Amino acid sequence: MYQDFRVVDRWTKSNLHCVYQALIVAIATRHADAVDVKFLVEGRPVWVALPHPAWVEYKKRTGQAITDSLAVEIAGHYLKTAAESGEGLGREMYSLTVEETLKHLEAVANGDSARAGASNVGALTGE
Repeated sequence: MYQDFRVVDRWTKSNLHCVYQALIVAIATRHADAVDVKFLVEGRPVWVALPHPAWVEYKKRTGQAITDSLAVEIAGHYLKTAAESGEGLGREMYSLTVEETLKHLEAVANGDSARAGASNVGALTGE
């Protein structure tokens, strides 16, 4: 769903085309404990860094693994939420926390296209 999508920016009302391009283990490129997911937003590179500890926490809470395709969905959901909420997509790199990552994962799992913060994260996030 979030490999190639469109979203309307809250403030500019621009219809932004977002296309997934790459997933890279960040330790290899920038010595970070994260997985970097690259999208092209209107042709401009935008990276979403998902922290590796989110993989561990998710496995601990659910017994399941975050797959590469699920990581792309989490990052894409974050981009969509950021544009729709007015947070914007003006930077080249966005780093999510473990809890933010899990909230966006929960929203994706529930098929929720609204803000991840508004979803019922229940047992997944321990709230």
